[in-house]
Amino acid sequence: MSEVIKIVVGFDQREAVAYHVFSQSIIEKSSLPITFIPLAINTLKGYTETHTDLSNDFIYSRFLTPYLCNFEGWAIFADGDMICQTDIKELWDLKDQSKAVLVVKHNYQTKAHKKYLGNINENYPKKNWSSLVLWNCSHPKHKILTPNFIANQTGKYLHRFSWLDETDIGELPIEWNWLAIEYPPNEASKLIHYTLGTPCFDTYRETEMASYWLKTHKRALEGFE
Repeated sequence: MSEVIKIVVGFDQREAVAYHVFSQSIIEKSSLPITFIPLAINTLKGYTETHTDLSNDFIYSRFLTPYLCNFEGWAIFADGDMICQTDIKELWDLKDQSKAVLVVKHNYQTKAHKKYLGNINENYPKKNWSSLVLWNCSHPKHKILTPNFIANQTGKYLHRFSWLDETDIGELPIEWNWLAIEYPPNEASKLIHYTLGTPCFDTYRETEMASYWLKTHKRALEGFE
């Protein structure tokens, strides 16, 4: 059997189309079989969301990725508001057994203090590090990431990967989580992240790099009459 890439993708019904367009962008370019796990809150029977500061439905449940994979093997977590422009195997091949996670280590100040659906967009340490994660699910330090543990931790603790040492966090090339609008347009980016707002929303339909998302959306509708 060929190796299968496991991808956990954030799902929020308010922008459900984003999940499907992102999946389309991966499917049409991947050279390996793929398993998608939509991180939809109604499917997480063992997890009760107790946080009150949600900007999307998967802001905390993303840390369930190792648990959902039975703490075995590797998996990719990605926000749904993204487009993959290359073979996802290129990201998969960056796995490093010496690391618990690999992320793009952004270091920036946001250009907009409000984002999609009126959500507040604050600056904080390690901002957007957790939006694209190559997880070493079998790493022993992830064993604490149970549904009950995650439900009772703060965003500060989780999004800063505070259960890990800094040396446990590997670094991915910035092209694997290129922040549209926040960063200059980059045709060479491997994964475009529409962190301020997916072009499915009118406000962001004509913003920088929106055309890549719109073209993929059009391909996702092929066969629809």
